[in-house]
Amino acid sequence: MNSANKHPKGRKPCIRAAFFLCSMFVTNFVSAAEANAPSASDLAALRNEARAYEHGEGVRKDPLHAAKLYCDGARHGDPEAQYSLGWMYANGRGLPRSDELAAYFFKLAADQGHEPSRKMLRFVGEKVAPVPECMNPVLDDRESDVMIPPDNPLQQKIQSLVRDLSPEYGVSPRLVMAVIRAESNFNPTAVSPKNAQGLMQLIPDTSVRFNVRKPFDPEQNIRGGLSYLRWLLAYFEGDVALVAAAYNAGEGAVNRYRGIPPYAETQSYVRRILDLFKRNEHPFDPEVTPPSPELPSIRNTKKVRPGIPGVRNVSTTS
Repeated sequence: MNSANKHPKGRKPCIRAAFFLCSMFVTNFVSAAEANAPSASDLAALRNEARAYEHGEGVRKDPLHAAKLYCDGARHGDPEAQYSLGWMYANGRGLPRSDELAAYFFKLAADQGHEPSRKMLRFVGEKVAPVPECMNPVLDDRESDVMIPPDNPLQQKIQSLVRDLSPEYGVSPRLVMAVIRAESNFNPTAVSPKNAQGLMQLIPDTSVRFNVRKPFDPEQNIRGGLSYLRWLLAYFEGDVALVAAAYNAGEGAVNRYRGIPPYAETQSYVRRILDLFKRNEHPFDPEVTPPSPELPSIRNTKKVRPGIPGVRNVSTTS
């Protein structure tokens, strides 16, 4: 590795990524067919991520994706997510207006004692729609937000550490786990031929840059990697492919090539991170650093390098 819109009463906007990414994408979210239910903090994280996409806070506004995330939380019994999705349907906020779908979600929440939902039922009526498709159990975890499954007790400990530390940095635990798997395969003492060290393979310059004194200490190493990912996410405005390329080859190389560098290792690395993370964008905190001066040029690059399907902003020119 080289170195808001108006809210209904009772809903507060999430201003910065650090506030809502305490466990983005739900670190141990599982399908309804599995035994372990998500925790309250997991559901809150999912709900806050949905609000970010609903209102375009730190990410591109995407009401359809927000609705999917709200529905994931609603399916797991979160009354606030049920209320928020009901509100979107009741007001036609990025979705086709539907009193019956609104009533469906408001009633779920009202049945749990959620008073604002009970009040909203007076306005949309109590005729409810059939069970929406998104409320059916998720059986294919490739389409869910399940955490990358650990294979052994050591990986379980690392995952717990990632889950605990990620909220401080506003970085998805799933992204961190993807990087750790790709970089060191969960080996805290790994050293690369280029002297990248530890779980997140920090080179000495990166360790100095982010104040990591003991790169083989799992917590310090993860904190250093989180600091770098947070910086890269702001620098490339949440573009996961560019962040992954920069983590592997350095942000200088990404700027120089105005996209993913034409290195086989880097292209393979980007593909693997995207396969594991399963998302092309990640919320970011614009206060961390100004964006890359090359970002407009990168975004204007239309050429997509063969071999990385679906990855945009790839250029072979300097």
